[in-house]
Amino acid sequence: MTEFKQIIGRGTRVEEDFGKLYFTIIDFRNVTDKFADKDFDGAPVCIKEASQDEEISEQTIDEGEKESQIDPVTGEEIAFPEYRINDEFGNIAVAEPEPQKPEKREKVRIAGVDVHILSERKEFLDASGKLMTTSLKEYCKTGILTSYRSLDNFLQTWNDAEKKRAIIEELENQGIIFEELKDEIKSDLDIFDLICHIAWDAPALTRRERAENVRKRNCWTKYGDNARKVLEALLDKYAESGIENIESMKILTTPPLDKLGTSTELVGLFGGKPQYLAAIRELEAEIYRAA
Repeated sequence: MTEFKQIIGRGTRVEEDFGKLYFTIIDFRNVTDKFADKDFDGAPVCIKEASQDEEISEQTIDEGEKESQIDPVTGEEIAFPEYRINDEFGNIAVAEPEPQKPEKREKVRIAGVDVHILSERKEFLDASGKLMTTSLKEYCKTGILTSYRSLDNFLQTWNDAEKKRAIIEELENQGIIFEELKDEIKSDLDIFDLICHIAWDAPALTRRERAENVRKRNCWTKYGDNARKVLEALLDKYAESGIENIESMKILTTPPLDKLGTSTELVGLFGGKPQYLAAIRELEAEIYRAA
């Protein structure tokens, strides 16, 4: 039980800088059923309420009723460490019980055995912290409909947003996992189409289909040749990786845009940064024009 908790504790660590917002458990023994067991964590060793301003002391730690806990395997009482204050800074020292020599376990080796997934389930924490089992699609649909009452409401918010990335981040903060959702539904869908399809069953276009529709309309005749090359490259970037990436100024330093000139030079083709950002908004409007 202790080892299982430790393993899951490591898995549940969030690393936003590396995009780790969820994790997968490969379960051979149905141990994940323990998550739904109300007695999984057992009775508390000691309960002592202390106010924020109360000074920690030996009395604070020792007070409270301690309930003995029985190891369900051995039937013996569990020996917990003894805690004590050991210096003037209030640091706590732990006196560990005598370690017991672990029993030698027989190693089991399996060769030439095919492994198959017998079943799969996804579990999420709802707003109240309760574990719920549902499909990823239904979970994300519920989260989207919580934020947007109707398709019209979402379309208005999306079209009015100066940066679409802000809407995507808002939904991600509410627990919508777009990367995993793309893998389950269709990886080349625009996040806009993914949201509309999941929440309101709207027909969806791939990013490349949307990019091709923009090209067919030939809507950049007012720009010079070099500025049009920049917009064409940005449209390719959108088709490759999504709308949120072309909204960043850093996109101008990536291939093939970096071959067309420096960021300052490329922005200058449009007459300055305000005009460049206005061109990006026009590009986004054309991408979602059918909406």
